[in-house]
Amino acid sequence: MDEYTWPAGHEVPAAEVIWQSWETTVAALPVGAHVAGEVIGRQRFGIFIRIDGVPDAVALAEITAMPHGMQLPALGASVEGEVLGHAHNNQVRIRLDEWRTSAD
Repeated sequence: MDEYTWPAGHEVPAAEVIWQSWETTVAALPVGAHVAGEVIGRQRFGIFIRIDGVPDAVALAEITAMPHGMQLPALGASVEGEVLGHAHNNQVRIRLDEWRTSAD
């Protein structure tokens, strides 16, 4: 299996579903909210996460928030983090708890 993969499969909401539910997603996941979910995709720039309790949302944790020397979580890993914002492409931006440093 390739180290990097895009989100795929029946558990990943279709782009149209994500777009149609965006207003609901933003209301359910305000900036600062704590979320948990499962890693459903990995790329060099970060990981995609299916958020527990919000089935029509996809989150992205970018490596720009990852401390030097850490590794991306594996596909299927359970992760938790904080909502940092909402991207123009209908993704919820998060920073993983495990990526927090003592300087935060």
